[in-house]
Amino acid sequence: MNSSGLRDDVSAPTRLDRLRQRFERRLPALTRFKRPETLPIELGRRRIYILPTGFGTGFGAVLMVMLIGALNYANNSALLLTCLLGGIAVNSMLVAFRNLDGLRLLAVRAEPVLAGEKLQVRLRFDTRRRVRSALRFECAGHDVHASFTDTPSTVTLALSTQKRGWMKLPRVRASTTWPFGLFRAWSWLHPDVALLVYPAPEAHGPAAAGVDEHHARRNPRDGDELAGLRDYRAGDPIKQIAWKLSARHHELLVRELDRPDEQDARMLDWRRLPGLGYEQRIARLTRWVIEAHAGGDRWTLRLPDAELGPGSGSEHYHRCLSALALLP
Repeated sequence: MNSSGLRDDVSAPTRLDRLRQRFERRLPALTRFKRPETLPIELGRRRIYILPTGFGTGFGAVLMVMLIGALNYANNSALLLTCLLGGIAVNSMLVAFRNLDGLRLLAVRAEPVLAGEKLQVRLRFDTRRRVRSALRFECAGHDVHASFTDTPSTVTLALSTQKRGWMKLPRVRASTTWPFGLFRAWSWLHPDVALLVYPAPEAHGPAAAGVDEHHARRNPRDGDELAGLRDYRAGDPIKQIAWKLSARHHELLVRELDRPDEQDARMLDWRRLPGLGYEQRIARLTRWVIEAHAGGDRWTLRLPDAELGPGSGSEHYHRCLSALALLP
């Protein structure tokens, strides 16, 4: 038997696969919600459910009583009113369906947050230039109400976070009872999207070690660039005093040198925390990164399999927290 025949046997769909594919074609609303889907996701007629609400069920019961009474007493006016109210109810069901039909989820965005904080997830929709009123979006116990008049439109969901790393977006339920609350139309959105959550920082603990004093006071070296002049402060190296300019201005001036090398940066080293557990090390390094960024310092983050820096600023801050979040 040749190798191509073996590949054909392995790749041949089983009876269960064929059955599942048939159900997905026939009843996508009942099957697709169980598995994540790639964006964009469009709500069509095959994936929208419609059922009467509690109010709608009561309204239908009243109509039934009115119909029986009108037929029993041969009251044409009552019969006409019953038919009119029934027609309004049926039309409200169609309006509720059209309120969701054609709605497309285009993108999902979220800025990373620390574990334990609320993750603000923004869902961007294409409304197909149709006004969509009284929509409700539910996800992981959080719900938000929205009405769309423009395209594209955005909805923001606040989701709880518990642990660091990639967080799969749970299913989102989109529903509406517009216009009269007689029927509820709903569908499921389950985009294949993962959102990054940073580690939770340690609540209390020692501060990170500062720059070594002999580095902070070392002599100028080749490659240091002049950044400016400032007044002399006690402890400044004598070789950095600008003697000629000091004599001209009758006060001691010191040359400030731009030295962006790693010796001016704080070292946040994984290996210097031997007494802590794995997650405790991550929590402490996270706190140190946050403190260094808040103080405007330069720092280097040394992890078991990577070294980031030296650097500072927002980009370096997010790179370090991302690396900590994605540690195995």
